[in-house]
Amino acid sequence: YGKGVLGLSANDVVFSAAKLFFAYGLGNALTFPLSVGASVVLMAERPTPQATFKRLVDHKPTVFYGAPTGYGGMLASPDLPTKDQVALRLCSSAGEALPADIGERWTARFGCEIIDGIGSTEMLHVFLSNKPGDVRYGTTGKPVPGYEVQLRGEQGEVLTGHNEIGDLYIKGPSAALMYWNNREKSRDTFQGEWTKSGDKYSRDPEGYYTYAGRNDDMLKVSGIYVSPFEVEATLVQHPAILEAAVIGKEDTDGLTKTKAFVVLKAGGQADEAELKAFVKDRLAPYKYPRFIEFVADLPKTATGKIQRFKLRAQESTGGAA
Repeated sequence: YGKGVLGLSANDVVFSAAKLFFAYGLGNALTFPLSVGASVVLMAERPTPQATFKRLVDHKPTVFYGAPTGYGGMLASPDLPTKDQVALRLCSSAGEALPADIGERWTARFGCEIIDGIGSTEMLHVFLSNKPGDVRYGTTGKPVPGYEVQLRGEQGEVLTGHNEIGDLYIKGPSAALMYWNNREKSRDTFQGEWTKSGDKYSRDPEGYYTYAGRNDDMLKVSGIYVSPFEVEATLVQHPAILEAAVIGKEDTDGLTKTKAFVVLKAGGQADEAELKAFVKDRLAPYKYPRFIEFVADLPKTATGKIQRFKLRAQESTGGAA
């Protein structure tokens, strides 16, 4: 990934928002640059937009590694640098799938692509990725050289058709052997040469893979799989929305419908009816959020992944945190 996808060389200066104690940050800021003799910018503080801008402007990294939440926050900041203030040739994104709108706006601002990919601690780093000059925003690209991927159905069968949602499995030389002291989870995840990622994906006729959600995040509405990420990525296209998270919520008939938690941008204004209509105009009717709740922020991991399970727990307890 470092050499073959990002094309790192000794001329690069790299800067990673993800810290060294994450698998993503370890490759970004240690093993990949060390392998080619590149320079690294390290930052002890939290990667807020302002802290990140300072390093991009002061140290002029040529490659920046971030996460979708971080890119969205930076684009929404009034302090966003201009293209001539930075020296970026390429950016990388992982942690969660990158909404197409964020990638397109970033490229329009800085003239460089965001290479969106997916990796995992179990596989050490990114195994499925877009590539420079072959970026299709809204997808996670194609397998990184050296890795094979499969999509499997609910009965474990390999899916060979197009645009079918299935479980993502990976085979490659960097896979872990097992989890420490957890035999049950090890047997479920590490299946011979294949590693079960826990993610749902689809593959289009040209071989690009598109993220549908984590296995435990997927929703079945009217008997059809709905990707929470697809609904979220549509909502954040609205000019007033900074972030969104979608979960399942039972209606009065006990049927699962989509509920969106929405964070507005500073000064942004939108009402529930407007947002429902906005999604209906862009997605199949059954996918639009039947319920919308405006919140000040969303629960996230240290790497910026939205913790939908916390929102589900909050919903199940009647809104109590």
